[in-house]
Amino acid sequence: MKKYVVKIPFLVPFFYSKRIWHFPRAEKTIYLTFDDGPIPEVTPWVLNELKKYNAKATFFCVGKNIEENPGIFKQLSMEGHTVGNHTFNHLNANSVSDKDYLENILKADTYFEKGPKLFRPPYGKLSAKKASKLYKKGYKIVMWDVLSADFDQTITEESCLKNVINNAQNGSIIIFHDSKKAEKNLNYVLPKVLEHFSEKGFTFQAIA
Repeated sequence: MKKYVVKIPFLVPFFYSKRIWHFPRAEKTIYLTFDDGPIPEVTPWVLNELKKYNAKATFFCVGKNIEENPGIFKQLSMEGHTVGNHTFNHLNANSVSDKDYLENILKADTYFEKGPKLFRPPYGKLSAKKASKLYKKGYKIVMWDVLSADFDQTITEESCLKNVINNAQNGSIIIFHDSKKAEKNLNYVLPKVLEHFSEKGFTFQAIA
């Protein structure tokens, strides 16, 4: 049984209203986000695909991967994309103390220059208590309203594409992963998503 939902239920953003789930529905804008990079096997390919459509996106980066791939990380900002913190070790917030979790985030934060302090919790898991500590540090917690499920290696590429095409709308934040685990689905889905929504008059913007 799948342990995730593709479309975030309507009431979830109501109960966690301080977190960012989507942007105004009046504008034909899509917000593509990519978690878990940067890595040389996937991230440069993503950048090339985005460039074909002059699409801007937001990359939630793991500190350890930034440390290992500083040149690719620098390229993200140089090409007009925004970057956000995804912890240093891709930590599950439910498995560590508040202190250790915050320290891990701050460790990753040393690689980020001044700019929007964006954070996305790995696995989407974050208690209200941990969130409160992050708000006090000036972070914006960015969630999503459409999950591509590109990481799920048991689904077909076509199913992954349908997850996005059938659920994204004006202002949607869509989550992809620039990771080896997601590579197969991402290679099929991302070009088709860019083409589909571009043909329908959407623009792709980064989160600021």
